[in-house]
This record gives sequence, C-alpha cells and structure tokens, in this order.
Amino acid sequence: MSYSPPDPPREVPADIVSKLDEQSPEVLRQVARFAEELAEHREREARLAENDEDEEVEERPEDLPDDVPSKATITIKEINDNRYYYWQWREGEKIRSQYKGPVSPDE
Repeated sequence: MSYSPPDPPREVPADIVSKLDEQSPEVLRQVARFAEELAEHREREARLAENDEDEEVEERPEDLPDDVPSKATITIKEINDNRYYYWQWREGEKIRSQYKGPVSPDE
C-alpha cells in the first residue's frame, strides 16, 4: 500500500475531488456506499426504460406472481448485510418492487 493519496479518476470533476479531500474516512466510506447504490439505481432505471421500449411480449416466468407485471425484472437488494431478490418494474414515474426471496449464499 502506498503512503501517498490515490490519484482521482479523470472523469471525476475537480470540485467533487476537492470536497472529498475534506472528508473523514467514515464519511468517505458512506459516500462510497451511496455512490454504489446510486449507480445500481441508475443502471436499473436504464434497464427498466429499455424494457418499456421493448414491444415484444415475452413469456411469463412460472414463478412470477399474478400481481407482478410480465415486464418486471429481478434485482438484488442488500439489507443489513443480507441479499434478497426482488421483482421490479416501472409504473409511470415510479419504480415498484415486490419481494421474491433470499439470495442463496453460494451465488
């Protein structure tokens, strides 16, 4: 491990780097978790938007509950260090979720 601070990625704006340099290690870890969750959220939003654009109707999965639309996708959420599957879909501007089950530890 190097004794000098890491170089920020070129894509990160200088004002963000400057603000991060002022933060404590705990706040930096919280920012890192938030950034990861935000990235996952935006990727999920993009996938859901792509699914909305698909006009082709796919077969309904056997394990899909009746109250979940066939356009729903499966996502993984981490809650209190445990991982769970959720069905997720868009209704207008809102994203809806429904619990599917736990992620098995060997996955």
